[in-house]
Amino acid sequence: MPGPLVEPIPGHPAAVARTNRRGFPERSLVVADYHAGIEAGLRYERGVELPSKAAVRRERLLSLLDRTDADRLVVLGDLGHRIGDPKGDEADELRDLAAAVADRAELTVVPGNHDGGLADFFGDDVEVTDPAGVRLGDVGFCHGHTWPSREVLAADVVCSAHEHPAVRLEDEVGGARKERVWLRGPLAPEVFAEHYEVDPAEIARDDAELVVFPAFNDTSGGTWVNVPGQGFLSPFLPDGLADGEAYLLDGTRLGDYRNV
Repeated sequence: MPGPLVEPIPGHPAAVARTNRRGFPERSLVVADYHAGIEAGLRYERGVELPSKAAVRRERLLSLLDRTDADRLVVLGDLGHRIGDPKGDEADELRDLAAAVADRAELTVVPGNHDGGLADFFGDDVEVTDPAGVRLGDVGFCHGHTWPSREVLAADVVCSAHEHPAVRLEDEVGGARKERVWLRGPLAPEVFAEHYEVDPAEIARDDAELVVFPAFNDTSGGTWVNVPGQGFLSPFLPDGLADGEAYLLDGTRLGDYRNV
């Protein structure tokens, strides 16, 4: 029997999805919040000087493409870091990445709030979808900064990003560390039905699932989902994720993310 539609890769902020494009089954590697050029962004945003990890990020991603033998790479938004047209180091990183991926797989980018200039930047060389997302077979993809389309919500599994979800873990002596996590649970159709002003039965299947991806970029910040006072960024979270549970990158199940 086939495995799960979306299966995280243990130890990595990435998953393999069973997708379908124009009637042909595909194997897709899915990542979120790559934030190419983030070091340059932190320099002009906050005056923080960090060496570029562009080559490290690219090799991590290419190794996962090779390891999974994926037909397609799906990026769930914020492929770039700069809000607007990519420039300078970020533009160079994006061109190098797209060229390297093209030798291995098709590339589909679901634009996020940082990707306003990507469609013009790449032109016809890279597929940049509508910001409301795209459905590839039984899996829907969106960034999460805006409401996903009804077509995306009709999928069996909806993959989202934008939050960079993380948990704060404390030890017996009061030490704490931050760990990136997956959030996964039933999708609550009534939340999306209220937005679209339709009956919940018209929005999603009763057993539809929502998966919120951790950020691929390990330099970016995130939402600490188990810390009181930390608000979610997506307009449909946390209410749209019914009974959501958190999982560490190594696959450890933490249970209800609010009570970790």
